[in-house]
Amino acid sequence: MTSLFTPFASGFLLSGALIMAIGAQNLFVLRQGLRREHVGAIVLLCGASDALLISLGVAGMGAFLAAIPRLTMALSLGGAAFLGWYGVAALRRMAAPEAMLVTEAGGVTLARALTTTAAFTFLNPHVYLDTVLLMGAAGASQPALLRPIFVAGAATASFTWFISLGYGARLLKPVFAKPAAWRMLDAFVGVVMLSLAASLALHALPPGT
Repeated sequence: MTSLFTPFASGFLLSGALIMAIGAQNLFVLRQGLRREHVGAIVLLCGASDALLISLGVAGMGAFLAAIPRLTMALSLGGAAFLGWYGVAALRRMAAPEAMLVTEAGGVTLARALTTTAAFTFLNPHVYLDTVLLMGAAGASQPALLRPIFVAGAATASFTWFISLGYGARLLKPVFAKPAAWRMLDAFVGVVMLSLAASLALHALPPGT
Protein backbone atom coordinates (compact mmCIF):
# COMPACT_ATOMS: atom_id res chain seq x y z
CA MET A 1 0.00 0.00 0.00
CA THR A 2 2.77 2.41 0.97
CA SER A 3 4.64 1.67 -2.27
CA LEU A 4 1.55 2.72 -4.27
CA PHE A 5 0.79 5.76 -2.14
CA THR A 6 4.22 7.31 -2.66
CA PRO A 7 4.10 7.70 -6.48
CA PHE A 8 0.42 8.73 -6.29
CA ALA A 9 1.21 11.42 -3.73
CA SER A 10 4.25 12.56 -5.73
CA GLY A 11 2.16 12.99 -8.87
CA PHE A 12 -0.65 14.70 -6.97
CA LEU A 13 1.56 17.20 -5.15
CA LEU A 14 3.73 18.09 -8.15
CA SER A 15 0.73 18.54 -10.44
CA GLY A 16 -1.10 20.58 -7.81
CA ALA A 17 1.87 22.88 -7.29
CA LEU A 18 2.23 23.54 -11.02
CA ILE A 19 -1.43 23.96 -11.89
CA MET A 20 -2.41 26.44 -9.18
CA ALA A 21 -0.35 29.30 -10.62
CA ILE A 22 -2.40 32.13 -12.13
CA GLY A 23 -2.56 31.62 -15.88
CA ALA A 24 -4.76 32.03 -18.91
CA GLN A 25 -6.53 28.68 -18.56
CA ASN A 26 -7.31 29.16 -14.86
CA LEU A 27 -8.66 32.65 -15.42
CA PHE A 28 -10.95 31.40 -18.18
CA VAL A 29 -12.28 28.58 -16.00
CA LEU A 30 -12.86 31.09 -13.17
CA ARG A 31 -14.76 33.46 -15.43
CA GLN A 32 -16.96 30.70 -16.82
CA GLY A 33 -17.55 29.43 -13.31
CA LEU A 34 -18.71 32.87 -12.22
CA ARG A 35 -21.07 32.97 -15.20
CA ARG A 36 -22.13 29.33 -14.63
CA GLU A 37 -21.70 28.57 -18.32
CA HIS A 38 -20.81 25.02 -19.42
CA VAL A 39 -18.73 24.53 -16.27
CA GLY A 40 -18.95 20.72 -16.26
CA ALA A 41 -17.82 20.35 -19.85
CA ILE A 42 -14.99 22.86 -19.42
CA VAL A 43 -13.74 21.21 -16.23
CA LEU A 44 -13.86 17.78 -17.88
CA LEU A 45 -11.92 18.99 -20.92
CA CYS A 46 -9.25 20.70 -18.80
CA GLY A 47 -8.75 17.70 -16.54
CA ALA A 48 -8.76 15.18 -19.38
CA SER A 49 -6.30 17.29 -21.38
CA ASP A 50 -3.88 17.44 -18.47
CA ALA A 51 -4.17 13.69 -17.94
CA LEU A 52 -3.46 13.08 -21.64
CA LEU A 53 -0.47 15.42 -21.78
CA ILE A 54 1.04 14.05 -18.57
CA SER A 55 0.61 10.49 -19.87
CA LEU A 56 2.35 11.45 -23.11
CA GLY A 57 5.16 13.08 -21.17
CA VAL A 58 5.71 10.03 -19.01
CA ALA A 59 5.68 7.90 -22.17
CA GLY A 60 8.55 9.94 -23.64
CA MET A 61 6.86 12.69 -25.66
CA GLY A 62 8.76 15.37 -23.74
CA ALA A 63 12.09 14.30 -25.20
CA PHE A 64 10.54 14.30 -28.68
CA LEU A 65 9.23 17.87 -28.36
CA ALA A 66 12.52 19.11 -26.91
CA ALA A 67 14.26 17.89 -30.06
CA ILE A 68 12.05 20.04 -32.34
CA PRO A 69 12.67 23.70 -31.44
CA ARG A 70 10.78 24.96 -34.51
CA LEU A 71 7.61 23.30 -33.23
CA THR A 72 8.06 24.99 -29.87
CA MET A 73 8.51 28.35 -31.59
CA ALA A 74 5.37 27.83 -33.69
CA LEU A 75 3.34 26.94 -30.61
CA SER A 76 4.69 29.98 -28.78
CA LEU A 77 3.82 32.41 -31.58
CA GLY A 78 0.38 30.86 -32.06
CA GLY A 79 -0.26 31.02 -28.33
CA ALA A 80 0.93 34.63 -28.17
CA ALA A 81 -1.48 35.63 -30.94
CA PHE A 82 -4.41 33.89 -29.23
CA LEU A 83 -3.64 35.31 -25.78
CA GLY A 84 -3.22 38.78 -27.27
CA TRP A 85 -6.60 38.54 -28.97
CA TYR A 86 -8.30 37.34 -25.79
CA GLY A 87 -6.60 40.05 -23.72
CA VAL A 88 -7.88 42.77 -26.04
CA ALA A 89 -11.36 41.22 -25.90
CA ALA A 90 -11.28 41.31 -22.08
CA LEU A 91 -10.30 44.98 -22.08
CA ARG A 92 -13.12 45.73 -24.52
CA ARG A 93 -15.57 43.96 -22.19
CA MET A 94 -14.28 46.12 -19.36
CA ALA A 95 -15.47 49.20 -21.26
CA ALA A 96 -18.98 47.77 -21.76
CA PRO A 97 -20.82 47.88 -18.39
CA GLU A 98 -23.93 46.30 -19.89
CA ALA A 99 -21.95 43.09 -20.48
CA MET A 100 -20.79 42.72 -16.90
CA LEU A 101 -23.67 41.01 -15.12
CA VAL A 102 -23.40 37.38 -14.05
CA THR A 103 -27.01 36.87 -15.13
CA GLU A 104 -26.31 38.20 -18.60
CA ALA A 105 -28.30 36.40 -21.30
CA GLY A 106 -26.90 35.20 -24.57
CA GLY A 107 -23.60 33.80 -23.33
CA VAL A 108 -21.17 31.72 -25.34
CA THR A 109 -22.28 28.45 -26.89
CA LEU A 110 -20.95 25.11 -25.67
CA ALA A 111 -18.94 24.66 -28.88
CA ARG A 112 -17.31 28.06 -28.52
CA ALA A 113 -16.60 27.51 -24.83
CA LEU A 114 -14.91 24.18 -25.53
CA THR A 115 -12.98 25.59 -28.49
CA THR A 116 -11.70 28.45 -26.35
CA THR A 117 -10.79 26.05 -23.55
CA ALA A 118 -8.88 23.85 -25.99
CA ALA A 119 -7.04 26.89 -27.33
CA PHE A 120 -6.00 27.98 -23.84
CA THR A 121 -4.81 24.44 -23.19
CA PHE A 122 -3.02 23.41 -26.38
CA LEU A 123 -1.77 26.77 -27.71
CA ASN A 124 0.07 27.60 -24.50
CA PRO A 125 3.67 26.28 -24.50
CA HIS A 126 3.77 26.61 -20.71
CA VAL A 127 1.21 23.80 -20.55
CA TYR A 128 3.64 21.52 -22.39
CA LEU A 129 6.49 22.65 -20.15
CA ASP A 130 4.53 21.78 -17.01
CA THR A 131 2.74 18.62 -18.10
CA VAL A 132 4.80 16.99 -20.87
CA LEU A 133 8.33 18.03 -19.90
CA LEU A 134 8.39 18.54 -16.11
CA MET A 135 5.67 16.07 -15.12
CA GLY A 136 6.84 13.69 -17.83
CA ALA A 137 10.41 13.72 -16.54
CA ALA A 138 9.27 13.20 -12.95
CA GLY A 139 6.96 10.36 -13.93
CA ALA A 140 9.53 8.69 -16.16
CA SER A 141 11.91 8.55 -13.19
CA GLN A 142 9.49 6.21 -11.43
CA PRO A 143 9.81 2.43 -11.85
CA ALA A 144 7.86 1.33 -14.93
CA LEU A 145 5.13 -0.44 -12.94
CA LEU A 146 4.51 2.63 -10.79
CA ARG A 147 4.30 5.20 -13.59
CA PRO A 148 0.51 4.72 -14.11
CA ILE A 149 0.06 5.40 -10.37
CA PHE A 150 2.05 8.63 -10.70
CA VAL A 151 -0.09 9.68 -13.67
CA ALA A 152 -3.27 8.85 -11.72
CA GLY A 153 -2.14 11.05 -8.84
CA ALA A 154 -1.30 13.92 -11.18
CA ALA A 155 -4.61 13.61 -13.02
CA THR A 156 -6.51 13.52 -9.73
CA ALA A 157 -4.89 16.79 -8.68
CA SER A 158 -5.81 18.37 -12.01
CA PHE A 159 -9.46 17.32 -11.84
CA THR A 160 -9.68 18.36 -8.17
CA TRP A 161 -8.31 21.81 -8.96
CA PHE A 162 -10.52 22.51 -11.96
CA ILE A 163 -13.65 21.23 -10.22
CA SER A 164 -12.88 23.43 -7.21
CA LEU A 165 -12.13 26.45 -9.40
CA GLY A 166 -15.08 26.05 -11.76
CA TYR A 167 -17.77 25.19 -9.22
CA GLY A 168 -16.26 27.10 -6.31
CA ALA A 169 -16.39 30.33 -8.30
CA ARG A 170 -20.14 30.58 -7.65
CA LEU A 171 -19.35 31.34 -4.01
CA LEU A 172 -18.09 34.70 -5.26
CA LYS A 173 -21.42 35.49 -6.94
CA PRO A 174 -22.39 38.16 -4.34
CA VAL A 175 -19.13 39.98 -5.08
CA PHE A 176 -19.65 39.82 -8.84
CA ALA A 177 -23.28 40.90 -8.69
CA LYS A 178 -22.01 44.41 -9.40
CA PRO A 179 -20.66 45.47 -12.82
CA ALA A 180 -17.66 47.12 -11.14
CA ALA A 181 -16.38 43.72 -9.95
CA TRP A 182 -16.57 42.33 -13.50
CA ARG A 183 -14.79 45.42 -14.78
CA MET A 184 -11.93 44.81 -12.34
CA LEU A 185 -11.76 41.10 -13.23
CA ASP A 186 -11.69 41.77 -16.97
CA ALA A 187 -9.05 44.46 -16.50
CA PHE A 188 -6.91 41.93 -14.59
CA VAL A 189 -7.56 39.22 -17.20
CA GLY A 190 -6.69 41.60 -20.03
CA VAL A 191 -3.41 42.69 -18.47
CA VAL A 192 -2.39 39.10 -17.63
CA MET A 193 -3.25 37.80 -21.11
CA LEU A 194 -1.36 40.59 -22.88
CA SER A 195 1.63 40.13 -20.56
CA LEU A 196 1.68 36.39 -21.24
CA ALA A 197 1.36 37.04 -24.98
CA ALA A 198 4.32 39.44 -24.94
CA SER A 199 6.39 37.00 -22.88
CA LEU A 200 5.67 34.11 -25.25
CA ALA A 201 6.48 36.17 -28.32
CA LEU A 202 9.77 37.47 -26.88
CA HIS A 203 10.92 34.00 -25.86
CA ALA A 204 9.87 32.45 -29.18
CA LEU A 205 11.70 34.87 -31.47
CA PRO A 206 15.43 34.32 -32.00
CA PRO A 207 17.77 36.89 -30.36
CA GLY A 208 18.23 40.00 -32.45
CA THR A 209 14.91 39.59 -34.28
